[in-house]
This record gives sequence, C-alpha cells and structure tokens, in this order.
Amino acid sequence: MRNTIRFVHKGQIRELEAIDPTQTVLNFLRYEDALTGTKEGCAEGDCGACTVVLGDRMEDGTIRYQAVNACIQFLPMLDGRELITVEDLQSSDGTLHPVQQAMIGSNATQCGFCTPGFVMSLFAEKHGRNSANRQDINNVLAGNLCRCTGYGTIIDAAEKSAEDGLQDSFHKTEKARAALLETLGADPMLSLDCQDKQYYAPTTVEEFSHLLKDHPDAVILAGATDIGLWVTKQHRRLETIIYLGRIKSLKSLDVTNDKVTIGAGVTYSDAWQTLGGLYPDLGELIRRIASTQIRNSGTIGGNIANGSPIGDTPPALIALDATLTLTGAKGSRNIPLEDFFIDYGKQDLKPGEFVEKVSFPSPSQDRTFRTYKLSKRFDQDISAVCGAFNLTLDGNTVKDIRICYGGMAGTPLRAGKAETALTGKDWTLDTVQNAMQAMEEDYSPLTDMRASREYRLSAAQNLLLKFFIETTEPEAETRLVGDLPSGRETAHA
Repeated sequence: MRNTIRFVHKGQIRELEAIDPTQTVLNFLRYEDALTGTKEGCAEGDCGACTVVLGDRMEDGTIRYQAVNACIQFLPMLDGRELITVEDLQSSDGTLHPVQQAMIGSNATQCGFCTPGFVMSLFAEKHGRNSANRQDINNVLAGNLCRCTGYGTIIDAAEKSAEDGLQDSFHKTEKARAALLETLGADPMLSLDCQDKQYYAPTTVEEFSHLLKDHPDAVILAGATDIGLWVTKQHRRLETIIYLGRIKSLKSLDVTNDKVTIGAGVTYSDAWQTLGGLYPDLGELIRRIASTQIRNSGTIGGNIANGSPIGDTPPALIALDATLTLTGAKGSRNIPLEDFFIDYGKQDLKPGEFVEKVSFPSPSQDRTFRTYKLSKRFDQDISAVCGAFNLTLDGNTVKDIRICYGGMAGTPLRAGKAETALTGKDWTLDTVQNAMQAMEEDYSPLTDMRASREYRLSAAQNLLLKFFIETTEPEAETRLVGDLPSGRETAHA
C-alpha cells in the first residue's frame, strides 16, 4: 500500500500526502493551489463552471481526455490520472489555446464567469471527436450553463475550433504524458488515513472484497456524481471510503451473441456507443441522463446500487430481463435485477457485498424494446416518469411482455397487472386500453415537485399506448428527435 496521491499536472508527476479524502478537486485548486479559473457555481455538478479535464492512458498508449465536474470529484480520485485546468492551456510564450482564441474570435463571452468551463469542455472535445456537428456540440455543452450570451456565439466558437484542425501542445507532448501515466498505473493500492477519515483504492476485486469485509459500513465510491453531493450539499462526514475506479475488471463491457455484460465501474460515456448500437432507445436514454461531465464520471453500476426510485437505467434494464451479480468475500450470487430493489432506500445487499456487474440478453429479431423518459427539461434533468417495454409477439399474439417504470413507486417496479392483461391476447388497441386500465392497480404514485400523482399515472398509461402505436404504425410521428453522435443512426426520445 501507499499513502500519497500521485497524478500528472503541468507535465510532471505530483505527489500529495496528508489530505482530507473528501476534499473536492475544486476546493483544492482554488484554496490551496490558487488556480481560480475553475469556478464554483452550483457545487452539485449542474452548471459546469468548475469543469476540468482528466486524462487516462488507454491500452494503445494514447490519452483519453474527458471533462468532469471538479466540484463533486474528491481529490484522491485524481490518483493515477492527468489533471488539466484552464490555466494549463495557454502556451509558455503567452499564446492562447485554439479553443480560447475561437471563443475570443466569436465574441463568445460576456461576464466571463462560465467561460473557463466552456473552454475546458471544448478542449476535451477537441481531443476527442473534434466534431463540428451542431447536435454533437449541443451534447458536449449541455452541462455548461451561461446566463449572459444565449449560447449562439459559444456554439459558433465550438464549430470554429473543430473546423480549424489546429493541434496544440497536448497533442505534441502526448507520448511523454502517456509515459508518466504508465508509471502511475503500476502503483500499488492507495490507502489514506487523515483527520480520522480513511480512503482506499483497491486495484483488484479480491482487494475490494477483503476491504469491504473489514469495513462493512464503508461508502463505496464510483463516480461521485451522487456521493459528492453528500459532502457539498448535505455536509456529511464520510469516515471510510472504498473507491472502485482503479479496478480494471470492473470496467469491462462485453457483448456476445447472447448476452451483454456491464461491469460496475463502466461509466455512461464508456457504455453509450455500444449500448446505443444494440438498443438505440437505450443509447438515447443514456444521452439524456445527464451532462457530458456527469456521463464521464457516473457509472451504470452506481445508478443501480444507489437504489433510487427515479434512477433511469434500472427500468430499462429490468424490462430487458437483466441479472445482477453481487460479490463479497464469500463469493458471488446472481439475482434478477428487479429483486434487488426491496423497498424505498432498501436493496438486497448483504453486509460485505457489492454490485459487481449486470447482464442482459443481446437484441433478437423476435423482441421489440423501447424506453421513454419524461422530464421538465429535455436534457440533463431527473425523470418524472421513465418507462421501458420489451415485447415478444407470436404472430399478432403477445407471447411475452415486460413493462417497468421508474418514478411510479418507491422502487423501479414492473406493471404486473398490465402485463397479465396483455399476455396471450392479440396486440390490438382494445387489449392495450384494457391494460392501461389495469395499470391503475399496479401503481399508486406520489405527488412531488416533479409531477402530480394524476400526471404520473396518466403519463405511464399513455407511454404504453405510445409503444403500441410505434409497433403498429412505424411511420407515425410520436417523438421529439435527438441525434446520437455524428456517424450514428438517429435515435429518438
């Protein structure tokens, strides 16, 4: 084990010791390093003013750069990675970065508070797809809010930056930076003990299992997109944290002819392209789950383990008949994903167990899958209702159907009465309308800030009707259109 955080910054390996494990990257930059270009706007990962970029060495020796929210990233999560802030972009001779120059050339700033966050999001895009496609740019910038400019000139700057094709110093020094990251990749497990707080970053599932056995009450940390708010908003004291981000086996995403398996450490961004290619609706659901910064950090396994009744991925995965693998020091067990959610805030997770992976069937020609999300904002918002449907027909007779909703109960919950009303019946409007009525026995939703009870029930019923229309009248216009990244098939929401 080691007790120092090691990461790359400004082209050099930096080591930190005796730090609070729950100190955020944002607070470290502003109050200890005096790098105040990174701003605090919301402290909950919504506004993007705190955006920084993290670099990870890939297996082919290149570096993948991704934008993240520094306000909800804990400082030890930098371990083994490269950190880039807006202060790092300007060349030593004073020359601005091409993204910065494009922002100036397009008059894409006003008060300037949000500008560093936009610059860092566009920097990551320039080192990624570098797309000038308008929808791609909208996706990239969905997590950066501006109260002054109205976005038009910022989008112009993004297009100009992508089209100029200019390389920067990070392109030119990538091999040297990758070599530094390779050195960090060989480091043993990180173990911090400071201010009566402990932080562990195991490198294998075996290490993880033994740590959890010794610390059964530890907080398991993946992307910090939820846990970060426990600190910044709820001011909770997290005494023991076990971070799974350095366990390579938990970051695997495997697809066979029969099954898709997603490790608990796979982020939304890592899964997006693959899952969207298999199930286009699932890809579009992931796009709408959150901003680019949140998708780069948040994991599908974390969304499941969190057990929220309004988590977006569980309804879709339950409709797909997913199986969850739970692992502990005594071994692993597999359960249907729907059985994991027992009650509000309660999951079938024994002491010392953790979510290792989730698996579900690969697409087949005899099944039709759809999922729909309803929220007040189209992008980057929490669902009022999220519905998912998986239908198998024998001719025009319903052989099997799985219907699951989030936001309708204390857990993601299947519509058992509605499924029974459909199974074995002809797939007709009359049958579907009977199932819509049966749904009133499946759910008794609550009224809250996102939707009323009446809205939720009516919306859930009408989503089933929408699914029926799409399967029987494929040319009907039933959706708002949202494009996936350029070069991909168009999906809908």
